[in-house]
Amino acid sequence: MQPGPDDSDGSLPVPPAPAARGPSARRAVAVAGLLLGLCGLAVSVFGVASQMLPRRFSLAQQRQIESWELARRWRALPESRIFPADVRYTLTGAAFPPAKGLPLTARRLGVARPAGCAKGAGRSAARILDRYGCTQLLRATYVDSTGSMIVTVGVAVLRDGRSAAAADALLAGDGRGGPPASLRPAPVPGTLAAHFSRAQRQLSWDAHAGPYVILATAGYADGRPRVRVSADSYLKYEMSSLDGGLGGAVQTVLGSEPPVPTCPGAPGC
Repeated sequence: MQPGPDDSDGSLPVPPAPAARGPSARRAVAVAGLLLGLCGLAVSVFGVASQMLPRRFSLAQQRQIESWELARRWRALPESRIFPADVRYTLTGAAFPPAKGLPLTARRLGVARPAGCAKGAGRSAARILDRYGCTQLLRATYVDSTGSMIVTVGVAVLRDGRSAAAADALLAGDGRGGPPASLRPAPVPGTLAAHFSRAQRQLSWDAHAGPYVILATAGYADGRPRVRVSADSYLKYEMSSLDGGLGGAVQTVLGSEPPVPTCPGAPGC
């Protein structure tokens, strides 16, 4: 062991004291702490806000909900909404260009009880509808404003939109406007349609909307059997306009675009 200097008492040297922080350093620390606090508050507020905002559905979920909405309409809507008491349509044709069609009104005579497709549709149409899962067929019968023509409109409820589109394509392939074998007329006792039967059907019409196939068949109120409507162009235009006007009105009610689904409450609503 080497001897220490003469003035050493053997103790270790004391390190110099740290320099005192000035006002600028303390201010920087305070600002940093404030910023961190604000960030934490912002994260908390965002989390609370996201919990309070309406739930957002994915595109797939929206489409599924919209499909459910369409599929339940035939049950949820009253029959007076599906088959209104009065339906306005437009007579078009060579004498009445589309831009200057003649507005007319058809009046509902009665609504038939829901039936199976085998009972409410013609034999060949019933086979097509049954192949695609038809469960019910709703029908209502109307008369035109002159009391000379009668139309039965039907709604076939299928399992989904693809099935309805496929069934409608096959029905249309049989010849739209040709032999009216798609829908059975629904007679209404005590009215001009009391004896409306298959033998009186003159024209047929069909379309689809969502999971529904909309059908219509028209005939004369005087009971005359099927004749060549094409022989009289005016009568053909008039009956076609009535047939398609009523079917199109029902198609609009059942197939209108549902509102975008939203969830107004908290998560899990």
